[in-house]
Amino acid sequence: MTPRRILITGASRGIGAALARAYAGPGITLGLLARTEAALRETAELCRAGGAHVTEIVADIRDRDAVRDRLLAFDAEHPVDLVIANAGVQHSSGDDAATERASYGEIEVNLLGALNSALPFVAPMRARGRGQIALVSSLAGFSPLPDSPGYSAAKAGLIAYGIATRERLRGTGVSVCVACPGYVETDMAAPYRGWRPMSMTADEAARQIRRGLERDRPIIAFPRSLALLARVSALVPEPMRRPFMGRLRFTYD
Repeated sequence: MTPRRILITGASRGIGAALARAYAGPGITLGLLARTEAALRETAELCRAGGAHVTEIVADIRDRDAVRDRLLAFDAEHPVDLVIANAGVQHSSGDDAATERASYGEIEVNLLGALNSALPFVAPMRARGRGQIALVSSLAGFSPLPDSPGYSAAKAGLIAYGIATRERLRGTGVSVCVACPGYVETDMAAPYRGWRPMSMTADEAARQIRRGLERDRPIIAFPRSLALLARVSALVPEPMRRPFMGRLRFTYD
């Protein structure tokens, strides 16, 4: 099934904006959700210029009840074929207090916020007997970053939740896919100071995610060689893994 009605969160910048542009075209209806109205409007106008019908939804995905109401209202008017729960954050950590604050904030947005964005669509999609749910995780969910434990935990949680829910919904016509990109050049990543192997643009990441969704792949992990290393790292004894993980240390400006 080619999706014609698509809901994307975190659509004002980065991968979310790139996905919106990638899907925009004549006959496509996009629901674009983000917290920042001005940046969201800029993405929406680019998508309208590409021929898509666009509804802008300004909301905070941490507000579960409000987000559910807004998303179900959009779905009632435009039955959604594909929802991409993409919105995410990565906060600066450092000392114990900063890392604690960052961890709670990252889990609240990257895990709970993603579920707030995706789960409202399960029941209506099941009732229609079709639909696709995409959770945007990270390779950090397979190979946790030592300077970002909250981010890594949230992304690992998305992987586990997505795999389990895909199996739970098997046979209903609703599929769940989890996208796990590596390093992507976005505004969120701009202050990052550290090794970024095989970094790619947001547009390239969007193309990889879209290709994986079209093939209904359970896990869309890329770039391929870095994804293989990340997935194997969990099986490697810690003394052998530590030198590689040490190279992943980073700071934020």
